[in-house]
Amino acid sequence: MTGRSEEFRAFALDRSLRLHQSAYLLCGDWHLAHDLVQDTLVNVYRHWSRVRQADSPDAYVRRILINEARDRWRRRDKAVPVADVGAAPTIPAVPDPTDDIARRDGLLRALVELPHQQRATVVLRYLEGLSQAETAQVLGCSEGTVKSQSSRALATLRKYLDRTESRS
Repeated sequence: MTGRSEEFRAFALDRSLRLHQSAYLLCGDWHLAHDLVQDTLVNVYRHWSRVRQADSPDAYVRRILINEARDRWRRRDKAVPVADVGAAPTIPAVPDPTDDIARRDGLLRALVELPHQQRATVVLRYLEGLSQAETAQVLGCSEGTVKSQSSRALATLRKYLDRTESRS
């Protein structure tokens, strides 16, 4: 392998798991997430010299991933085949761990229903742990936009949690 290919390979292997997790949270489907990461890494390889020289190669790659997800969203590939868990019993006789699974599934559904910019903001800020400034850099917007998108997204997710908790 050439030095460029080996360097890219090491970079991709090091970031692959995190990219897959972020992609999954952006789209809600592991297969689609895998496709998003593959497309992202193809673009990263094509532009490796630019990525490598960027102030923050990780931010550059996250931006490519966000753009890939946004492009699919715009093409209406957003139909998310999240498995239907079904209704949990209203009064379980014993604590049932499937309640937690159903709650997580529902929260993922609520996350995927957020508008793309809000979803991307939540994934970057709260799941990847980026600062407001880093999130703004990746999304190509102001910190104020990150704050407002975060606020709106969290309010929507809070409403979802309030509705599901009141049913329990």
